[in-house]
Amino acid sequence: MKKTILITGSNRGIGLELARQYSVAGWHVHACCRKPSAADSLNSLASGNNNMHIHSLDVTNLEQIESLSKKLLDVPIDILFNNAGVYGPYDAYFGNVDEQECLQCMRVNTIAPLKMIENFVGHVGRSQLKLVASMSSKMASMSDNGSGGSYIYRASKAALNAMMKSAAIDLKSKNIKVAILHPGWVRTDMTGPAAEITTEESVTQLVKNMEAVTLESSGSFYDIDGSIISW
Repeated sequence: MKKTILITGSNRGIGLELARQYSVAGWHVHACCRKPSAADSLNSLASGNNNMHIHSLDVTNLEQIESLSKKLLDVPIDILFNNAGVYGPYDAYFGNVDEQECLQCMRVNTIAPLKMIENFVGHVGRSQLKLVASMSSKMASMSDNGSGGSYIYRASKAALNAMMKSAAIDLKSKNIKVAILHPGWVRTDMTGPAAEITTEESVTQLVKNMEAVTLESSGSFYDIDGSIISW
């Protein structure tokens, strides 16, 4: 039986590359993004590809999450990958943190992944692999923060880590594993061309890291090289 992955934020960057690699590997891919009509690269990838299924999903819209969950009610999902995320304003330095921008970043980066898990836990529980993966960032690490700044993004991802750690504990009895992932410094629209690795290199390693997750290691915070990042 083919395995299945559901990916949020799959219209570009890492999400698009995840969709491509898992599709090539023969998985059923449910690729989600806010505006499929404008997702040219994703639509091109899905053209003539029976493994690809594109869904419209704004992860901050609970009604849309619930609707997709019902639409895919009978679909076991081996990997639920919470990839959708935003950096927020780049000028969120001390003395210039906007409350509304902060709340919006939290909705996308922190609250939405939890609501996705809550609505798709049954789908994941019926699958073979039973894995939830959420894209975090090394910038969420307190011990790794030597530069300060980036208040909104750091806080949203640190809060995400806390939620995913709790989810790992709460879902262990269902044999569902949770992986918290740092993708490396990847060349995307968010980071620009100066970053260290390509999306293809990042996703290739992310796939390996997810394959290594066990119930015992569930809830760990993985660096791109597979090592554990300290909180």
